[in-house]
Amino acid sequence: MNAHSRRFTAAVSTITAALAIGAAGQAAAHPSTSSPNPLQGIISATQGLRVTAATPSQLNAIGSARSYLDTSSFSRKGLIEQLEYEKFSYDDAVYAVDHITVNWNEQAAKSAKTYLQTSSFSRSGLIDQLEYEGFTATQAEYGVAAAGL
Repeated sequence: MNAHSRRFTAAVSTITAALAIGAAGQAAAHPSTSSPNPLQGIISATQGLRVTAATPSQLNAIGSARSYLDTSSFSRKGLIEQLEYEKFSYDDAVYAVDHITVNWNEQAAKSAKTYLQTSSFSRSGLIDQLEYEGFTATQAEYGVAAAGL
């Protein structure tokens, strides 16, 4: 088990212990409303929960995704495709994109502004271009409006 996994396991154990102590305290404070097993709610809530640490490849994909977004704008689909082009698996690329915070509307706005700095577009033409890049219709419309068209 690596250091990251040990820290994560310790954090999960600490949270579980805190919840158990809180549940036991709640049961002691309200004995008439408690169930026979004060931990039953915690046990039920955590059944089927699978907690896994990110793989090295997933962590690298996250780093690459962040680097790309620092220098350029991407749609969600476009960023996944870029990571795949860099030889990350589809699953690792999706994992990375799903585990970073991205405002896709803002990405569409940045893309629209970049296009307008280098080319002339009609409003509908720029929306079509952004959709072609993988932005949703709503994101593309937002981006074009934010760019002033």
